[in-house]
Amino acid sequence: MKTCILSVLLLLCAACASGLHSNAPASQAYLLRAPIVQAKESLPRPATASLQVARPLAGPGLDSDHIVIVEPGHRMSYYAGSQWAVALPVLVETLVVETLRGTGAWSAVNDSEGAFASEYYLQINIRRFEAEYTAAAIPTARVSFDCALGRRTSRELLASFSVAGAAQADANRIGAVVAAFEQAANAALSQVAERSALAVKSSQVPSTP
Repeated sequence: MKTCILSVLLLLCAACASGLHSNAPASQAYLLRAPIVQAKESLPRPATASLQVARPLAGPGLDSDHIVIVEPGHRMSYYAGSQWAVALPVLVETLVVETLRGTGAWSAVNDSEGAFASEYYLQINIRRFEAEYTAAAIPTARVSFDCALGRRTSRELLASFSVAGAAQADANRIGAVVAAFEQAANAALSQVAERSALAVKSSQVPSTP
């Protein structure tokens, strides 16, 4: 009996040990950095306006931390063992807020959880954020956003516009693909910064009597 009990205990210990030491590769998490958009004379400055960035809405298949792949025939999948550090809508919101703050064109830029009142409101729909494979073995990162900007109190829509960016990866490796995503996202974010400021600046111009 003692021998049987000892054997069972040894088997349980072995099972626990094998569970703690998995041979499966650890998942890698990736971040993107916002572009540096210098405040300059050509960038419209909406005076002392403040802006709140809402949590972006994600298109089909994009509301997760997966790094999405689109293959020929509109097949959607994702890279195994690699993911964004947070869910994509949170990542995009962070990038948009950092980009707009970096321009110096706003008195304040608040995120979706900000407690301070803002005069203007920016809602973004993530339409594309994917590594597209075509006939070539090296993917192209494609990013596109649909944006709507309006007054927060009156809910008046001031402008709606779409922006996009694309960049081909240097190689079919996840590091190169992430770098391409950053380049494509930065191109789209720079357009968001410029067109948002222009829309608010235009709305502040007094009408001619």
